[in-house]
Amino acid sequence: MTNSYESPFCTRYASKEMQYLFSADKKFTTWRKLWVALARAEMKLGLPVTQEQVDELEANVENIDYAVAAEREKLVRHDVMAHVYAYGQVCPKAAGIIHLGATSCYVGDNTDIIIMRDALKVVKRKLVKIISQLSIFADKYKSLPCLAYTHLQPAQLTTVGKRATLWCNELLMDLEDLDFRIKNLKLLGSKGTTGTQASFMELFEGDTSKIKELEKMIAEEMGFDAVVPVSGQTYSRKVDYQVCSVLAGIAQSASKFSNDIRILQSFKEIEEPFEKNQIGSSAMAYKRNPMRDERITSLARYVMCDVLNPAFTAGTQWFERTLDDSANKRISVAEAFLGVDAILNIMLNVTDPENGLVVYDKIITRRVMAELPFMATENIMMDAVKKGGNRQELHERIREYSMMAGARVKREGLDNNLCELILNDPMFMITKEEMDAIMKPENFIGRCPEQVDEFIENCVKPVLEANGVSDDVAEINV
Repeated sequence: MTNSYESPFCTRYASKEMQYLFSADKKFTTWRKLWVALARAEMKLGLPVTQEQVDELEANVENIDYAVAAEREKLVRHDVMAHVYAYGQVCPKAAGIIHLGATSCYVGDNTDIIIMRDALKVVKRKLVKIISQLSIFADKYKSLPCLAYTHLQPAQLTTVGKRATLWCNELLMDLEDLDFRIKNLKLLGSKGTTGTQASFMELFEGDTSKIKELEKMIAEEMGFDAVVPVSGQTYSRKVDYQVCSVLAGIAQSASKFSNDIRILQSFKEIEEPFEKNQIGSSAMAYKRNPMRDERITSLARYVMCDVLNPAFTAGTQWFERTLDDSANKRISVAEAFLGVDAILNIMLNVTDPENGLVVYDKIITRRVMAELPFMATENIMMDAVKKGGNRQELHERIREYSMMAGARVKREGLDNNLCELILNDPMFMITKEEMDAIMKPENFIGRCPEQVDEFIENCVKPVLEANGVSDDVAEINV
């Protein structure tokens, strides 16, 4: 423990991998790589930059003296110029050409884009594995009938596996959005102070072709196909909003999943993993609280709210840029990624095919059979009509018996006797054998097994084949 605030994202939730992407080391080594790329491109395009200077810069990318940078920033009150100074201290031959022609956003904004790209790839890798794990679960339980709900009231039947495809399908929608964002991310490039590239016009003596080639060379070195076509000093802050919107979409899907599991656990139908020595409550020793899914819900709420930050930032930028985005975006964008990373880590754990969700099929079947008589009444009525019964009279009699059976269950705590009431009424002309044939849960699940098979074959398998499935193991600290 320390005597100062530490973010729970770092101490409890997010993976070390994601934490590194938003660390000082990642940020400032990327700044230096961008300075190297700038110097190399300027050298190749004829500016007075030597190979020796480029080599010196490249050799010292990770040689960062944070104390020197911090002391310099106290003096000049400018983080970029403080790090230019610190870089120059270890690269004395290249000190004079570091950041040549660039403005602060050359390193700041390009680094933000690079970090978001790398972080989105981590999110994608984990998301694909969760989709794979959920599809395995769906296939395993595709034919197990369970109660389906509308308005959180028993409606008809579905299957445990079919319901899992609903969770999985929303994650596939998120993956499609995520892929689009990764594919369309562009570097800011080297646009200059107000996006006009005036400083580079001066450096290259008006040679537009060299200025355009400079941006292309930098983009290629940093792993991008293109830079933004036009900008002010910064890339459009709508990019942050678009990226965070994808993350908020994943949070929405995760929240839907976790809330469903929490409700199912209260029904005792499905439980999240519960470890041998896990304590559910400090007071009630018998409790098995769905703490993992509760944490998903909690973190998802944070991420969904967090997306408002880049939305307001994008809408309040003045002309070519203002600085009220800076403090906000370095918190909100990072925490959106850290939050989603934590969510996905928990989902990897909860959906693990070997040690994840526990399904109690006997409880599920018992709850189905308690409601099935009500659901079977339409089939019973149709069979009676085929035998010559009056549809309206049969409907009224079923309504009366349903009210009686419902009162017996809710007010007296007794079993549902609707089938018995119908069997004893000659109006329905039904035998015990016929009733038993109707009262099979598998008769009421429609095309659930086929829908699961089709969904996995047509929607999931192509994604898994295109991306592969990682060997990620969930990191859960508490």
